[in-house]
Amino acid sequence: MEAQGGNRLSCGTICLKYLLFLFNILFWLAGAAVLAVGVWTLVEKSDYISLLNSSFYSASAYILIAAGVIVIVTGIIGCCATLKEMRALLIVYLVLLICIFLLEIIAGVLAYITYQELDEELRQNLKVTMQQKYKQPGENGVTQAVDKLQQEFKCCGSYNSSDWRDCAWIQEPHNKRLVPDSCCKSPDDLCGLRDHPSNIYKVEGGCIMKLEEFILSQLYILGAVGIGIAFLQLVGMMFTCCLYQNLKEDPY
Repeated sequence: MEAQGGNRLSCGTICLKYLLFLFNILFWLAGAAVLAVGVWTLVEKSDYISLLNSSFYSASAYILIAAGVIVIVTGIIGCCATLKEMRALLIVYLVLLICIFLLEIIAGVLAYITYQELDEELRQNLKVTMQQKYKQPGENGVTQAVDKLQQEFKCCGSYNSSDWRDCAWIQEPHNKRLVPDSCCKSPDDLCGLRDHPSNIYKVEGGCIMKLEEFILSQLYILGAVGIGIAFLQLVGMMFTCCLYQNLKEDPY
């Protein structure tokens, strides 16, 4: 292996070089995974945004996408710096790793604080939203989100199926349903006429509890991924510093 100027790199430097290159491949894959989770969150779960007053859900998805792109770009810079043995680019790479590491810590703290606020907002607003906006003119987004929520999480009502008794749509004179058709275990037109447990999700728990569990599970996954990436970054910082020092010591 030849360094710039025709001088041979030491065995230790060569090992560091390829260890850092391997790290960057793992780091790049981690960034791609974060990007994929962000896109999935935005595409598959975006209907729930209409049920929340805050922009936390959509903002978190965009943050994941941006973080994934930044990690991928940083990984590419790291690969270039390693293969080309460029000390200046290694410094840029190290600074980016440190910045991402600090941002992860800040994002983790903010996510925890925001979740507490989101949880309280969910409890306060979801029941009112479902009762006042479901099947109302101009509220198609809410209606679709509620139907999808009840079917996907196998729940009925915000706390339980009796919440639908106070729904503006259920109380309309022409409507004989006791619950929306999306509460049914086998959804069909007018299946909401019967609210027996054999027909609807009556004993499975309310949608607030199910949605809270879902959001919390997503935060746990993101936390685990974040810890994994943070560990990789610490290893990468160590390798980068060692390689930078060895390249300084190796004559060019």
